[in-house]
Amino acid sequence: MQIEIRGLERLSFRERQVVILKESGQSNEEVACTLGISPGTVATLYKRARAKGYQVVAILPLESWGIVDDPAEKGDQ
Repeated sequence: MQIEIRGLERLSFRERQVVILKESGQSNEEVACTLGISPGTVATLYKRARAKGYQVVAILPLESWGIVDDPAEKGDQ
């Protein structure tokens, strides 16, 4: 699965960092540790970023839905 974040151009550099880490599943504490800032600052930056509006789009391969055959399962036939 791939994740695409649309609208990042509206965010500050630090907001982008926070959004990318948060949307990849990290907690405020984990993001804070990674970026060397407080969890409260992470929460504030995330709230500001959400107010500016961005979209997270999950891109799933068709194989994961059982719609088409997974080429990896076919092997070298």
